[in-house]
Amino acid sequence: MEKISNRESYLKSISDRNLKIYLMGKLVEDPLSHPIIRPSIEAMAETYELAVNEPELGSVKSPYTGESINRFLHIAESNDDLYLQNKMQRKLGQLTGTCFQRCVGMDAFNALHSVTFEIDEKYSTKYHQNFINFLTEMHKYNLVIGGAMTDVKGDRSKLPHEQEDEDLYLRIVDRDENGVYVKGAKAHQTGCINSHWMVVMPTLRLTEKDKDYAIVGAIPVDAEGITYIYGRQSCDTRSMEPGEYDVGNKYFAGQEAMVIFDNVFIPNELIFMNGEFDFASMLVERFTTYHRRSYVCKAGVGDVLIGAAATIAEYNGVENASHISDKLVEMNKMNETIYATGIASSLQGSKTKSGNYINDDLLANVCKQHVTKDTFEIGRLAQDLAGGLVGSMPSGIDFNEGEMSSELKKYLKGIKETNAEDRVKILRLIENMTLGRNAVAYLTESLHGAGSPQAQRVQIKRKVNIEEKKDLAKKLSGVNKKDKN
Repeated sequence: MEKISNRESYLKSISDRNLKIYLMGKLVEDPLSHPIIRPSIEAMAETYELAVNEPELGSVKSPYTGESINRFLHIAESNDDLYLQNKMQRKLGQLTGTCFQRCVGMDAFNALHSVTFEIDEKYSTKYHQNFINFLTEMHKYNLVIGGAMTDVKGDRSKLPHEQEDEDLYLRIVDRDENGVYVKGAKAHQTGCINSHWMVVMPTLRLTEKDKDYAIVGAIPVDAEGITYIYGRQSCDTRSMEPGEYDVGNKYFAGQEAMVIFDNVFIPNELIFMNGEFDFASMLVERFTTYHRRSYVCKAGVGDVLIGAAATIAEYNGVENASHISDKLVEMNKMNETIYATGIASSLQGSKTKSGNYINDDLLANVCKQHVTKDTFEIGRLAQDLAGGLVGSMPSGIDFNEGEMSSELKKYLKGIKETNAEDRVKILRLIENMTLGRNAVAYLTESLHGAGSPQAQRVQIKRKVNIEEKKDLAKKLSGVNKKDKN
């Protein structure tokens, strides 16, 4: 296999693979040629193009091979590394207007770098060296690693071992001298089909009775026993229809799939946790610390949506109205707040025992809390500025080819300086990002990705030192001050 260096070599690397993928009940013969799947592949490919076009942002020198690699593969060695991850994420959000699918893997192996080190420290295992060997191989070929954490969970009031069906959390079902076999499913797996490898991880705190669920290991995405069921997204079949007017974003889209594991083998040398249940919560917490600040990517996507909203206001002839200007200011304020809290978390990072850097947990959760709300308000305001036509436009066929085409081009025109075609394209983009396919990446993902909004609030409560704040207030107000007389 050749080292991946650009879009073309990436596309070559994922061609002619034996993947078992179901989409709308049918087996997909070639993901690269499927009109629903291809836009997500192009979004992933853009991560390689950024490294070519802006190497200082999209690439970095590997500490293991000494060669240039994609920044998504890099272990953060400083706060500046964490910050540059965020800059890269926002840039890619701007370039694609959707999810480019690589943040989960980046955040997973950054978390594993320190967690495997600390498991070894306690149990004299060799997981950290296994992990470094694996990562070195990934650097050698500049591959894509996906992180597979979210189990389907079943009855959420019960732990994995308490479930009526034991497979509702990924678990070890057999062992031999060479490795383990796992069974179960992972849901909402972002970019899994577009990756080369995935790393499976537990999704919550475990007990001693859950030891078989405490498995972390690397698996090639085309391993025997893996089946993918491609997730539906709103309006996704528009990409299968003739023309491109109704798609909105004709270049890029996100990807989610359910992954079914049926006795999938993980060799010993690719295992990074095997029964150490007491470290599952550490892994989950460190992963979510990285991943919640990674949602600065939504600031980049928000830049696109704000630009579309400002453009449609211009095309409608109302860009100078004070209330329009005020709404655009509000949208930008919220968008920059998302970015600011994310980079603040990165710049206040700290060094772990293994030597890599992890961003500030409290600010990461504050960032994600803003993402869960502010993206929806930005989307609401974009629809407000677009007007009702964003939800009721005639089809592209009617607009371009139907008998009423000339009439539609007459009546859907805005200001005289632009044409109806451009106005319709911008309206379709706003629809795509707030109602259609890429609303999954911008809105639904913002709400549920990296844990529910309540999970972030719990973590904020844990991390805020409220007693210290009370002491500050007492000191300045004179409460409990001893009488000097």
